[in-house]
Amino acid sequence: MHEKIFTDEAPLAVGPYSQAVKAKGQNMVFVSGQIPLNPSSMNIEGSDIKEQTRLVLKNLAAVLKAAGVGPHHVVKTTVYLKDMNDFATMNAEYSNFFSEHKPARACVEVARLPKDVLVEIDAIALI
Repeated sequence: MHEKIFTDEAPLAVGPYSQAVKAKGQNMVFVSGQIPLNPSSMNIEGSDIKEQTRLVLKNLAAVLKAAGVGPHHVVKTTVYLKDMNDFATMNAEYSNFFSEHKPARACVEVARLPKDVLVEIDAIALI
């Protein structure tokens, strides 16, 4: 029913899930939430929302690439922020990443994220 997507260019899953799953017959890729983990060291990097958002989007791009798609294939994202006061800075980095392509998006403030990071982003893309 689905194909697991894996790349060593993005962080390993820190739990019982896949980096992404390609739904066979549906032409869709579901990318798990990415956090600012360095894929090589598996350490959190970035001391502020700008740096963390950049690394999250870099990790997201690596998983999308492993699935055979790119940012322009993304149709929906969800952004999870530790603090909604970081929205403008995150949004600027997000806008740079997606450029002219504007997928649908939800953005919510949450009480806590894995490893106490500032941001997490997941995505759905079409093949």
